[in-house]
Amino acid sequence: MNLLEINDLTSGYEGVQILWGVNLSLEKGKLTTLVGSNGVGKTTLLSTVMGLLRPWQGTVTFEGKDVTTLPAHARAKAGMVLVPEGRQLFTEMTVLENLEMGAFSPRARASYKDNLDKVFELFPRLKERAKQKAGTLSGGEQQMVAVSRGLMAEPEILFLDELSLGLSPLLALTLFESLTQLKKTGLTMLLVEQNVSMALAVSDYAYVLAEGRVHLEGPARDLLKNDEVRRTYLGI
Repeated sequence: MNLLEINDLTSGYEGVQILWGVNLSLEKGKLTTLVGSNGVGKTTLLSTVMGLLRPWQGTVTFEGKDVTTLPAHARAKAGMVLVPEGRQLFTEMTVLENLEMGAFSPRARASYKDNLDKVFELFPRLKERAKQKAGTLSGGEQQMVAVSRGLMAEPEILFLDELSLGLSPLLALTLFESLTQLKKTGLTMLLVEQNVSMALAVSDYAYVLAEGRVHLEGPARDLLKNDEVRRTYLGI
């Protein structure tokens, strides 16, 4: 069963077309990854799917319902949650306060304590730094807060934009390992990522975006072995 369906999606900024008829689906309970070079439209796709950018053409269907014209806050309330590129934390607020900001919907507030326990189990370091201002954390710790804030919203789908951007290989590995743990809970995720080898290694299914179009798709393990993917993105 597909939880999200993107059909013939076309979008852009101020008359400049970025996406050209993108088709993509997310199977419930699976981790799907979207990879591609800089500037091919990965973040534009997320912004359009989340309602932050109005599509020029095409549809977005979530849980069988057309949400193409639904505003961003309504999509978030319905369970579509974005962990944005660059983290976008409230740096003068504590870790705990940032996590509280994620639990804004009635559904999330009702499960606040359980969800807080879950994110602290996933990232024990955050429990140690719960009263520390988010702006004083390392880049990797801030990314943990950003992911955890998304989880506090109790998402049906978690969209993650450039999870490993600017992180050391060790911290990136820690965060990717957290995705494998979240997969075991049955959470549906879409990962947008430049670290192609690591993204494909943890994902179930993958899409390669090139020049605003889906260029390749298939099981992640198959794409990891694909000669074109290996040559273009892995330098092999």
